[in-house]
Parts: sequence; C-alpha cells; structure tokens
Amino acid sequence: MELKFKTNINCDSCVRMVSPFLNEEQSINNWQVDTSIADKILTVETNESVDKIVAVVQDAGFEISVLN
Repeated sequence: MELKFKTNINCDSCVRMVSPFLNEEQSINNWQVDTSIADKILTVETNESVDKIVAVVQDAGFEISVLN
C-alpha cells in the first residue's frame, strides 16, 4: 500500500540523513520525498503500519504526520 506523510525533510542533506533509517526498514519497498513542495511529502510503499513508518522517521530526527 502507498502511504503519504507531511514531514520537515526539506533538503538533500535531510534526505541523506533519513535514507539509512528508511532503507534499513525491510518492510519498505520504495520511498521518496518531494522537497519541492511546502508540505515535503514523504510517499512510502509498504505493508507496514503507519505507526511504524512514523517511528522510523522520528528516530531519524524528523517531524512527520499522516496526510488525510
């Protein structure tokens, strides 16, 4: 399933910082962050729960909230 989140991952350096955390999560098939828009949308393809993805991003030191 595809999940979308609003984040504060706002630049290439931030993407490099969060990458190891997202890449290590085996339940994530693919992910990307659109840093060109104000909400910095993280799109994740996974079978994992929303809470798990939120925890992974927070562990990397970033803010994250689920988009409705």
